[in-house]
Order: sequence, then structure tokens, then C-alpha cells
Amino acid sequence: MTHLPRTDRSILSNWWWAIDRLTLFALAVLIVAGIMLVSSASPPAAERAGLAPFYYVHRQLIFLIPTIAFIFIISLVNEKTLWRISLVAMPVTIAMMIAAIFFGPEVNGARRWITLHGMSIQPSEFAKPFFAIISAWLIAKARQKPGFPGYQLSLGLFLVIISLMLMEPDLGMSFVLACMWGVQMFLSGLPIIVIAGLVSIGIVGLFCAYLFSPHVTSRVDRFLDPAVGNNYQVKKSLQAFSHGGFWGTGPDHGIIKLTLPDAHEDFIFAVAAEEFGMITAVLLILVYAFVIIRSVSRIYRNEDMFVVLATTALLVQFGLQSLIHMGSSLQLLPAKGMTLPFISYGGSSLLSFGIAFGALLVLTRKRKTGLLHDDI
Repeated sequence: MTHLPRTDRSILSNWWWAIDRLTLFALAVLIVAGIMLVSSASPPAAERAGLAPFYYVHRQLIFLIPTIAFIFIISLVNEKTLWRISLVAMPVTIAMMIAAIFFGPEVNGARRWITLHGMSIQPSEFAKPFFAIISAWLIAKARQKPGFPGYQLSLGLFLVIISLMLMEPDLGMSFVLACMWGVQMFLSGLPIIVIAGLVSIGIVGLFCAYLFSPHVTSRVDRFLDPAVGNNYQVKKSLQAFSHGGFWGTGPDHGIIKLTLPDAHEDFIFAVAAEEFGMITAVLLILVYAFVIIRSVSRIYRNEDMFVVLATTALLVQFGLQSLIHMGSSLQLLPAKGMTLPFISYGGSSLLSFGIAFGALLVLTRKRKTGLLHDDI
């Protein structure tokens, strides 16, 4: 699209010259890497499940089509429309989360999914980007108009969503959501004593989860003492890093993935390290870091509170989920099933990050005005 002249006032031309093209290129790198790694890691898992070898690859490509459409279509809208889309989508998402808890299938003791036209959807994935946008608007509105109960409404929405996530249960997703909201509270200028109180409540919550949730207790204990319990997947993941060395075994020449149950999902970073080497693993980390640093630099001097808070929360979701996935693969963090954005297999994760990335491109593009105007 570089042939589009700056004098062209069409929608496509305005989009191209305003959008952060370097971030868009980084996204393309992650999507291509994801297709390659799912194609390599998923056939053994499909065969173990009695499915066609490229079953998961085909499903990933099917979900990738609407994901790319979401990124493009959402990135075309303005901030006001972005807020309105989120306002309409959030009640639907909450209703779907409730339906999943009461009517969804139970998988490994959790009810997080609903089935639509033969596709399993995890509604809680979509709650994160919509929450980031709505919460940012509420807080920014409260800062702009004293007396508007933005903080209270943001807290209420946060409690509703995190309660549903804990009922599923999904502690990892709850932790990511809590960090997103906590960062928004911190950047909004709340007194440090309030921030300290919120952090204390979070620490107490994590400690209670360790004490009263056998699943959490087991994972933390196995992290602190690998000799306790079954660490099969983590051990295999570490073997993949060791076997791949610096340059890797070569595409589709990895052997650890043959016996690693979640190689195409929760441990796809280990597959990347084995087949493409530590150099590729480091490059992937740098791509994720580039997206975060680049986006922060685009809003660094922005005085629109909504833009700053929404962008930061979306980046926390993107960065923290990447960190948890990579840290779990390297036994730097307790094992937690969490997808690597745009790379791991998972339709709901792809669609959710497609929405988040489309919103991120809206928030970080060149603009003349912000969202919060009197006509809203």
C-alpha cells in the first residue's frame, strides 16, 4: 500500500498513513510464526486424539480468517466507536460466561467453554479486551467530570468479571485481569495508600488460593520442589530447550513434541526452541518486547487519559500472558496453561487478541482528537 499518496483522502489511505505500520509488521511476523509452529507441533497431538494429522492446523486457519478481519475492521474505527462496540459486546460476553459456567462442558474440572456451531468458544478470553476499554473510559470520564462514579463502576465491572472467572475456575485469567485493572488504577493517580491496599488484597487472595485450592497448591508446590508430584510436561519442555541448542534441530525434526501432550498449546514456545533454536526463541521475545515498547512510545506524550489507560491495559494483557507462557515453559514460573499470543493453537485466544490488537492499532495511531468529548 506504499503507493497510496498522502493526499488521497479515502478510508484505506487514511488508515494506512495513520496506523502504526511497524507494529502491524510485527503482528504479521507473529501470525506467520504461529502458523509454522502449529503446523509442526500439532500433528502428533492430533494423532494421539485419533484425528487427522492437520486437524488442528485447519481449525487454526479457520479462526485466523475472522481474526485478521477483526484486526482490520476494528482498526478502521475511531475511539468513540471502539468504546461503543465494547459497551455492546461486554454484556453479551458476561452472558456467555454465565452460560459456560452453568451449561458448558466440564473439562479438567473447569467449565469455561460453550459450543457454537461445533466450535468451542471460551467467553472469558473476550472479556479482557472489552474490559480494558470500558474500564479506561469510566476512569477517564471520572477524571474529566468530578462526581461521575467512574471508579465505582469500573470496580463493579471488575468484580463481576473476576467473580465469574473464579467460578469457572480460572485463576490464571483472573490474575491477568487483576493486573490489567491494577495498572489502570495506578496510572489514574489514585493515592498510594489505596494502591497499597489493592495490592495487599491481591496478595491475600493469592495466598488463600494456595491454601484452599488443591489445584493451585499442587502447581505451586511442584514449582518450588520439582521432586513433588508430576512435572512431566515441564521436564519435557526443558528437554526441548536443551535438545534444540542454539540453532535448533530444524523444521519438523523435533522429537520432544512427540511425547509432549500440550505441545501445540501451552508449550509451543518449547517446540520453537527445539526446532528453531534458542536464537529463534530470543527473537520471538524481542518481537513481543518490540510491540510493547513501540506502543508505549506512541502514547508516551498523549494527554488523553482514555487512550493511555486502555492501551496500557491491553499491553499488560499481551505482555503478561506472553511472560507467563514463556516462564512456565522454562520452569521460571509455576506451570499455568496459557496460550502464547498469535502463536499457540486456540481459536478463542486468536479472536480475543485480534480484537485487542485492532483496538491497540486504533489507540496508537496518529490522531487529532481524543475520545472524551461533551457529545458522548
